[in-house]
Amino acid sequence: MIQLTRIDGTVFYLNPDLIEMMESSHDTHITLTNGHRYVCAEKPPVVVERIAEFRRMAMGAVRRTA
Repeated sequence: MIQLTRIDGTVFYLNPDLIEMMESSHDTHITLTNGHRYVCAEKPPVVVERIAEFRRMAMGAVRRTA
């Protein structure tokens, strides 16, 4: 899960495997494969970096157990 921030400042966690699309206007709109939409304060490059870090952590965990 990646940590994101709603516009009102509350924190939520999102499964990056479900992200279908991101749009950037004033805020970042994230659409999931199930059609749910979320708005977050982070810019798309920040979200992408968090996804990359999540994947690096996941792959590191797999390598250590194998």
